[in-house]
Amino acid sequence: MAERPQSTRGAQRDPAEVSYADELNRLIEQDRGPVPPGWRMSPRAVEAFVLGDESLGIERKFVADRAIVRRIVVSLCTDRGCLLVGEPGTAKSWLSELIAAAASGSSTLTLQGGAVNQVGQLLYSWNEAILRSEGPCIKALVPSPLLRGMMEGRLVRFEEIARCPQGLQDALLSVLSDRVVVIPELDGDEGVVFAREGFNVLATSNSVDEGVHVMSAALKRRMDFEEIRPIRRVEDEMEVVLREVQKHNLKAGITVEVDKRVIEVLVTMFHELRNGQSVDGRSTDRLAGSALSTAEAVSVAHAASLNAWYFGGGTITMEHLMHHIVGSALKDQPDDRRRLRHYFETAVSPREGENWREAWSLRSLIQE
Repeated sequence: MAERPQSTRGAQRDPAEVSYADELNRLIEQDRGPVPPGWRMSPRAVEAFVLGDESLGIERKFVADRAIVRRIVVSLCTDRGCLLVGEPGTAKSWLSELIAAAASGSSTLTLQGGAVNQVGQLLYSWNEAILRSEGPCIKALVPSPLLRGMMEGRLVRFEEIARCPQGLQDALLSVLSDRVVVIPELDGDEGVVFAREGFNVLATSNSVDEGVHVMSAALKRRMDFEEIRPIRRVEDEMEVVLREVQKHNLKAGITVEVDKRVIEVLVTMFHELRNGQSVDGRSTDRLAGSALSTAEAVSVAHAASLNAWYFGGGTITMEHLMHHIVGSALKDQPDDRRRLRHYFETAVSPREGENWREAWSLRSLIQE
């Protein structure tokens, strides 16, 4: 395994380019496809990194239709940005991280829309100490991730772009349109930054944030839109949860036996409560206060693993799981407790199988 960079040692979570460094290097070595200017590998190799390739030993990291991933990758080869939209918890950020890691070798050039409220955060600011002693100069310039992406020819991830004020969205529009940033404080050529080959913007936005800041029609025209939907098949979601919880447990230094039957209950419940429909087609209640996403299912399974490790016998039981399901599903919507109890009565009660009977026996955890 490739040695971990010094800057990430001891980190709670490694970026994708570190976690999958071996896979990325292997893809680059075997890549025979045409590589876009500024990219590290071909679009076909980027697709293989995201969706997996058994023949090359590349793990599947995201569940989606191949056509969607391909359109996103191709759009980033153009002079248009790309916006991933969808419900919270559909792993839009994870997808953008994977693509940036593969295409640019770095996924950490990231802006958070909710935290950007002035031009200095979007484009650049100044080192005040150097500014006072030497005046405006390149040495005193502190580029934002967006400006760094332009200078270095890398993909920039813009998370929750709809939470960014519209005035700053307009500043982003000029970057996407003209691919240039003018720094008026600097003289001559130093004051003009042209985007290098490989630069583009891959943004995300939750559908629930649509009304936070209205995106201008002009900005929408400069970006391709792709809707990222929840995983459709329970079997695919189980595969993701099992794989990711094992990684989380390994990272936490715990060895816990993960029972697939327990994970089946978790994923099925989240799937049905999220979609308002059981796997056999019957209508069920949807919970209003929780996204019940795949990412949240991973968190619940990892929390149950920690519970089993520190307080149990090292094996996740249904009781471990149910305590954390209740804590995840019931948040700030009073009616969700009633909905969850009704779900147990109509969807869990009639199911066969020891795992479902055990889940039903623990319904008292959903207290009034």
